Amino acid sequence: MKLFRSKAKDHKEADDGLGLFLFDDVSAALKAEKALKSGGYDAKLVAPPANLRTGCDLAVALPRVEYPGAVRTLEAYHADFKEWADTQAGSAALADLVSAVDFGDWIMVRAANMKMTVEKSSGRIINTSGGGCPDIPYLNLELVGKTVWEAPPPRSLGFTLCGLMLDRAYRECKEYVERRGEA
Repeated sequence: MKLFRSKAKDHKEADDGLGLFLFDDVSAALKAEKALKSGGYDAKLVAPPANLRTGCDLAVALPRVEYPGAVRTLEAYHADFKEWADTQAGSAALADLVSAVDFGDWIMVRAANMKMTVEKSSGRIINTSGGGCPDIPYLNLELVGKTVWEAPPPRSLGFTLCGLMLDRAYRECKEYVERRGEA
């Protein structure tokens, strides 16, 4: 049972025109994404291809034609980046790290190394697991037992790559439960 459509397929043509801002650490990538979105850019956090990883497993993707304006926005927000990678055709595809498993009454969404399991009928978060980052036990305490509507987005509580990936799983779970309620 396929629960989520492949974003890589949906955006294949657009990916050919994307470039990546690369970073030394996760907090710089998160700050840059926030700055670019505040500046009106359609920036997305992605996992860069292995050949472009330089210590941080996150990059910010946006159309290459927006690079000059994006740099000005990053400078205005004092958001530093390590380098720009022009991902022209022939380079490795951007990684989409989300998958889901249907367990009958529950849905488990995996985003990179983080997993969130939600009861389909109520939207209650049953479990979170994965990662080895220091904020994961705190995130687990704040999320488990609450519904996807009651729980704060993990990204608002955590500051690590694990927290960011748990947020991605949370958003997919919430979207699934909301879509299911509309059926």
